[in-house]
Amino acid sequence: MTEEEAYALDDYVTNNEITLGPDETDWLKQRELRLLGLSNMSVYYLLTKAEANHKTPAQIIDELVRKQINGG
Repeated sequence: MTEEEAYALDDYVTNNEITLGPDETDWLKQRELRLLGLSNMSVYYLLTKAEANHKTPAQIIDELVRKQINGG
């Protein structure tokens, strides 16, 4: 990598939001969720909400549980 390329990369990373996440395909996510005993409807809901909100399915589940605990 040249110094110019390094500066360009640094500039890009500094000025853009970088989101890191697991590098897995949808079928793997679905399989993992189904191993938890979730129905197809629940799996599709979690994956759709997670993708739309840039979160993981676990974060969506956590939000749903927290909402129920708080009486929402």
